[in-house]
Amino acid sequence: MGFAYKINNPRGTYFITFATVQWVDAFTRKRYVDIVLESIKYCQKEKGLRVHAWCIMSNHVHLIASTLRPQPTLSDILRDLKKFTSNKILEAIQDEREIESRKGWMLWLFKSAGERNPNNTYFQFWRQDNHPEEIFSTKFMESKLEYIHNNPVKAGLVEEPWEYLLSSAKDYMTNRKGLLEIDFV
Repeated sequence: MGFAYKINNPRGTYFITFATVQWVDAFTRKRYVDIVLESIKYCQKEKGLRVHAWCIMSNHVHLIASTLRPQPTLSDILRDLKKFTSNKILEAIQDEREIESRKGWMLWLFKSAGERNPNNTYFQFWRQDNHPEEIFSTKFMESKLEYIHNNPVKAGLVEEPWEYLLSSAKDYMTNRKGLLEIDFV
């Protein structure tokens, strides 16, 4: 039996990764990325989410995050974020006004995943887990920051971390503002 990753410390800062089911490359479309970004911004403003670092890859999201308030908890915020973005992205995929060349395949895959999961009514976009790891030291924080910001470099998308638009590397490495507000660590 594997180790169960959970958010146990409500005041803690966590490295979090959540991915699409079957690692579907949904975030190659700007419209779906924008839904995630706007949802994170909403959670920052309305729910007290603190984003210390982030990166959106083609099929997963990395965050180093905490919360300003005891309620809602970080787990609650992530649950709501994933539920909302799942519904909005699925609506966008099904929108007849939008061209989505992978529509049939994606909907079939998300429907198949949803039917196998009793926690869903029809579709499942995100995997159930968030794989949270509490940041317990400066060294661990630095390793996770490096990992997040170098993810696009290792994937061959950019040569330098700060060149990748969908991450906080620009904030950390160039002192220029990226797409999300950052609470620096």
